[in-house]
This record gives sequence, structure tokens and C-alpha cells, in this order.
Amino acid sequence: SKEVLSLLQEKNPAFKPVLAIIQAGDDNLMQEINQNLAEETGLNITHICLPPDSSEAEIIDEILKINEDTRVHGLALQISENLFITDINLGKLVRGDAHECFVSPVAKAVIELLEKSVGVNLDGKKILVVGAHGSLEAALQCLFQRKGSMTMSSQWKTPQLQRKLHEADIVVLGSRKPEEIPLTWIQPGTTVLNCSHDFLSGKCLHIGVEMEYNGMILAPCSLRNMVSSGRRWLREQQHRRWRLHCLKLQPLSPVPSDIEISRGQTPKAVDVLAKEIGLLADEIEIYGKSKAKVRLSVLERLKNQADGKYVLVAGITPTPLGEGKSTVTIGLVQALTAHLNVNSFACLRQPSQGPTFGVKGGAAGGGYAQVIPMEEFNLHLTGDIHAITAANNLLAAAIDTRILHENTQTDKALYNRLVPLVNGVREFSEIQLARLKKLGINKTDPSTLTEEEVSKFARLDINPSTITWQRVLDTNDRFLRKITIGQGNTEKGYFRQAQFDIAVASEIMAVLALTDSLADMKARLGRMVVASDKSGQPVTAEDLGVTGALTVLMKDAIKPNLMQTLEGTPVFVHAGPFANIAHGNSSVLADKIALKLVGEEGFVVTEAGFGADIGMEKFFNIKCRASGLVPNVVVLVATVRALKMHGGGPSVSKLHYVKTELNGCCNLQKQIQIAQLFGVPVVVALNVFKTDTRAEIDLVCELAKRAGAFDAVPCYHWSVGGKGSVDLARAVREAASKRSQFQFLYDVQVRSIVDKIRTIAQAVYGAKDIELSPEAQAKIDRYTKQGFGNLPICMAKTHLSLSHEPDKKGVPRDFILPISDVRASIGAGFIYPLVGTMSTMPGLPTRPCFYDIDLDTETEQVKGLF
Repeated sequence: SKEVLSLLQEKNPAFKPVLAIIQAGDDNLMQEINQNLAEETGLNITHICLPPDSSEAEIIDEILKINEDTRVHGLALQISENLFITDINLGKLVRGDAHECFVSPVAKAVIELLEKSVGVNLDGKKILVVGAHGSLEAALQCLFQRKGSMTMSSQWKTPQLQRKLHEADIVVLGSRKPEEIPLTWIQPGTTVLNCSHDFLSGKCLHIGVEMEYNGMILAPCSLRNMVSSGRRWLREQQHRRWRLHCLKLQPLSPVPSDIEISRGQTPKAVDVLAKEIGLLADEIEIYGKSKAKVRLSVLERLKNQADGKYVLVAGITPTPLGEGKSTVTIGLVQALTAHLNVNSFACLRQPSQGPTFGVKGGAAGGGYAQVIPMEEFNLHLTGDIHAITAANNLLAAAIDTRILHENTQTDKALYNRLVPLVNGVREFSEIQLARLKKLGINKTDPSTLTEEEVSKFARLDINPSTITWQRVLDTNDRFLRKITIGQGNTEKGYFRQAQFDIAVASEIMAVLALTDSLADMKARLGRMVVASDKSGQPVTAEDLGVTGALTVLMKDAIKPNLMQTLEGTPVFVHAGPFANIAHGNSSVLADKIALKLVGEEGFVVTEAGFGADIGMEKFFNIKCRASGLVPNVVVLVATVRALKMHGGGPSVSKLHYVKTELNGCCNLQKQIQIAQLFGVPVVVALNVFKTDTRAEIDLVCELAKRAGAFDAVPCYHWSVGGKGSVDLARAVREAASKRSQFQFLYDVQVRSIVDKIRTIAQAVYGAKDIELSPEAQAKIDRYTKQGFGNLPICMAKTHLSLSHEPDKKGVPRDFILPISDVRASIGAGFIYPLVGTMSTMPGLPTRPCFYDIDLDTETEQVKGLF
């Protein structure tokens, strides 16, 4: 065992196996033996000592805790002989799955003594097991029968015991011999092994008949099981296919509504799904039956696990209804896992309540390729967006409150309130000490600051005209796009113009999507710039003293949400920044955890918002910089419907369909070229609608390949589920086997803000040049002076065209891209220019989706969500 363990640790230096010993009682002999041998072998020991009168339930509870502890690879039980633990190992042994179970050390010791120490050939021998109970009796019988022995079992009070003892070649004693049973019942020359608890503990002598025994062999056999456990664990860490119970689909024709399909499938319990994909019980926090949060501790546990393949789903310039990127994403992972038996994970953004009740509706996919339950996916989920709203608006309130108090108080009064006397003691809080350090004031005693230092500390001197931090609400409300705040009498004449943004446009949402740990999120929240002071220096959330409170509000939102597809494959739903306003990708953390869980041969499929010119470009230039992850494949979603729109016409005759299609494919070709700028292979997924003709489908796929796509595949997941995307899955798997030549579009350190904006406008959108408004130029100058010129760019632009004009379809050329404003998301880590008349608060249409949304008050079922 020592040699094997040493070899395992040579190949895996991080492997530190632990032996847990659970002892219930005062018998310390075997405890000492186990401990000494474990230390000699090089194992670590953890000892759980329970009272002698511990119940079976209490001991089982400790065993279950040990089973969930990934540090522990072996468990030795020191318990009363009258307490019997049922173990799944016994079932596996009896079933013949010996390679998957651990054989009882006592039973294994018996076999080894007889075969190796005594040299007995067990084939054909008559063996009697006396006084054994439960799992030991069953294990002995099973092992002897596998060796070809004729095995009998008996208890001490059995009437035929004397005859059985007389006939036996070998006798195994499972418990102490009663006084009334004479030794003469055992024939001379019979091999006797004593496995009784008292004998192994040294409390009784051998029974005087010819015997071969060695009570100390039990501990080495336990250690060998321990080493086998470690070897098996290491093998599983390298790569294992999930034992996933996929849910069956029974597609109907015509295809029912999304909500009917969702309700027609019963999802697995989320804790079952979590166990199937390798998550431990203490790594999930369950919200109801079908969703759970996953703790970030899983990243530490799997830090040595190789990542899977990384796939991005993007699209062509869409129609206002969207072209089905989420549906393709779900169809692809259903095909990979449920039909090709490949570990795969979908990572999606959490939908905003704004579009859900506005015009677009939900974002759970559609048809037979969606996340279930769709109501929970689209409504509230686990409250992450609400947490962002609360944190954002707390910071907004802190800004205006600070300005009010600074305007109405002297330096001394302000300082005394910021650093109050509590129980006769005045102390700086931790965040106030950080501000002192930033100001270059190396003092910790509030009473020692000079008047000048008091003023510097107490006054942020925010210039109200430079405030960039807005309040947010997760509802489309056009009348909050411009508001006046501070009109109450209590605000003492301090009022200003402000606005509301949609909640998912908050920088805190972008921070959530780009962070990689709780500590990193706290640091990013503190770095968020909300305004400039009157001398032109940036004012941050850290300066306002609110960083810790923001982190508290976000401490649960940072954990990705686990759900499932219609076919029972796993999905992470986490973060939801808009792609036309922010960077439009789900969280780095969800991707990183998923890449570990799928293993080296698995796939993580994540989605970027809107067209490749927006969501994909930001995924590569912003998200990949933040995560350090390198994509393997881009899946570019196209529809005949959208290509017709880009070709210049709605429905016409079939002959004109093909012609219109050909014209509209210029947008598809351009989006393929954009992906090729980054050196990533492209697979085009044509999301087929029932109105599409075979000629149209073949033409689009052919033109896509001519434009440089690795492959182009029609997909039918909407109507039949994962089965309809198997060809896409195979194409993606083949493309992922090629080496990615990924590269960024620009060097953030070398290029200026203006150069980076121009590079995106020309190389990605096809613009001739950019035009900066005076306000945009002034902001760029300010951010450059403040030291933020080395950040990537996040363009806020319409998603309905490659240009800034939504009605310019196809591939607009030689246009000038107007930059009306430039803002900075320093915590998230990017500069975002506003192109044209971009709005950060959507409005409701004349007939929003909420006309159709209702609740059945008897069944509590939601109606109208598709």
C-alpha cells in the first residue's frame, strides 16, 4: 500500500489522502493499529470519537458526512459488534460489481489467510461460517462461492451445528463461541479462523484447536481498500462520463406552445441532477424543487481538473423577434448529452423582466429545446436581478445623500457624524481606513487628524454634473428615462436631473458577469466610478464607504443557478447584461464551473446576445480577457426569415424567396468574417422554421460554407428536441478538435480609447470612420487623464443593424459611426461608448406581452408566457 500510494503521489503531487476513523466505544486497540499503520504508509488521519451508546442513526449520519468530504478517501469503523451497518458495497459485491465496491476488510483477510498464509485451495472445500451476522456473513458467503467452495452458514444455537462442524474442512467464527458448545465438535485438522470482535481486539484467547489466525491483518486490508479508493478517485478526476438520467421526449405535431411543452415534462429533482453531474451535497443550495445555487467552493475542489471545450453561440443581425440563439444552445447540449453521450453544459443569461412583459417575451429557448420550468426561469428565478437592483439603488442613494450632507454641514460636524463617538470611543471603520490610506494619511486615531486632513477625509466634493450612476428598475418604463430628483422640502433645495436605466444595464450586473471570485467582486464593486470631484478626480463606491454593504447584498447572487433542459441535461443560468447596452454574456463563474464539471472531453456551450457584431465581439474582447478562457468554436445562428429581411423583402413567391435569400446572405457572410477576425472556426446553425423550403435551406448552407464556415447544418431541435441537432453536435465536436488560433482584435495597453473605438467600427461594423460628439470627446479626455485609457471597449449600439441605423439591413457600407456619449464601467472593467441615440431604458409597445399574462388562482399556474 505504501509503494502504490507513493507512486500515485508522484504522478499527482496535490493528492493528499485522508483516512477517517469513526470510533463508538472505549476499545482503542484497533484504533491504535489503524493509526500506526496509516502513519507508516503516509496517510493523514482524522479521528471521530462518538459515545459508546451512539445509535445506528447517529453513526450513519457521521458516515454520510464523511462520504461527502472530498478530502477523505477511506473510512475505518470501530463500533460495537451488535451494531450492523447496511452498505451499498455489499449489494455491488453480490451483484458481481466487485471492481466498483470495497470488500469487507475482515472477509478479505479471511480469504487471504487461507490462500496465502495457509496455502489452502478453496475450490471444492466445505466451509462453515458460524455466528456471523449481516454484511460480514453475506460477504464471506459471496467470496467463498466465487472461489468454488461449498459454503454453509449457521448460528451457534442451530440444532444441526454439531453435524455441520464435523463435516466442515474450514470453520470461520464470526462471534465468540458460547461456553456450552464443546470444542470436541470440531474435528482435528480443521482449519479455524476466528473473526469475532473480542478476538480481534485481543480480549480472548484462541480456542485450542489447530488454527491459522492473525488478528492484525484487518488493518492492512483496510488500508489497501483505502489506496484502491484513492486510485479510483484520481481516475474519476481525470475524466468520467456522467451517469445522467436523461428525460425522454415525445414530440407532438403540430408543436404545442412553449408553456404546454414545458408543463408536459416533469423535471428531475435538482439535487438528483446535481449529484449526476458530480456536485456534492454541500456545494448546492436548493431553491424549491427544480433550481439551486452552486457554491464557488466547487472551483477549489476541481482546480486540478482539465477544462472541457468552450463553444460560443452567436448569430446574424436578427429581426426584432430574435432568431433562436437560446433555442439552438439548448438543442445543441441536448444533442450532445442525451443523444451522443457527451458531457455538456449550457450557460445562459438570466432574462430581464422588461422584455418578458414587453415585446420579446421570455428567453428559455422554445419548442422542444428549452429550459424548464420556463415560468421559474423567466420570473424572478432566485432573485439575482432584485439583488442587483437593491445594491445599485443603495449606491445611488448614497451619492445624493452625501452631496446633501456635505452641502449643509461644516467640516467638523460632517467628520463627527462620519466618525461618531460610541461608548466614549471614536474609531475608523475598515473602509474609512482604506480611504485614509488612499489620501496618503497614515493615521488610525481619529483624534489626531489636522483640520486639513479632516476636510480631505470628510468631503468628497462630488460635482453633480459628472454623476454617471443612475437608479435602475427591471421594468420597461420610458417615463423614467429623464426625471428630476430632490424636489421634497427635506432636500433643502438640492435637486438635479437624473434617469432610470433597466436593471440589467447596471454596472453591477456587468461586475457579476465578469468576476471570478467573491473577493474579486468586492474589489470590482469598490472600483466602480460614480462621478468626478470638483478637481476632476474619480469618485468611487469605495470613497462613499458602501463597498461592504454592496457585497453583502450580492453575496448570494454571485453563485450560479442550476436548472435543466427538457431532456434533463444541466444548465447554468447566471447574470444577464443586455448586449446592446452592456457586454451581453452570462457569467465567467458559470462558465468556469461548467468547464470543470464536464471534464476534458466535455463541452460548455454559452450564448452571446444579439448578432456576432455585438455579443460575440464583446465576448471575445471583454469576457475572454477577464476570464482567460479560450473559445474553441463559434456557432453562428441564422434563419431564413432574417436573411429574407436582409435581402430586402418580406414574403414573396418561392422563386423570389431564393433570390431574396441570396441577397440577404451577405449579412451571414459578414458575420462569419467577423468571427474569422478572431481566429475561431465557425459552424453555421440554420434554425429551420416550418415555412422554410428545402431549396432555401440547401442554398443558405452552401453559401455559408463558401463564405468560410467550417460547416453549415440545418437544425430541427424546435420540433423534435436534441435529436434534431445531432448533426450540429457532430459538426461542433469535429470543429472543436481543430486547434483554435484565437486572438484579440486590439491591444488594450497600446491603443487609445479612440483607436479602439475606430478599430471596432471599421473592422467589425464596416464603417468608414467614427464621429465623436464634443461631449464624447470630453469624456474620453477625462477618462484617459484619470488612467482608464487601457480598458477594453463595450459599444452600446442597436442590435438591428451592423450600423447605428436600425433600418439599414444587409451589410451597410461607407457610413460614419456617430459616438454621442462615452461612459466608464471601471468596476466591470470597460469603457462603453453610446452609438447614435442609444437608450438604456427600453419602453413598452402599444400592446405589451402583459396583456396575455395571467395567473390561474385555483391551480396557481402562470398563463401567457408563450
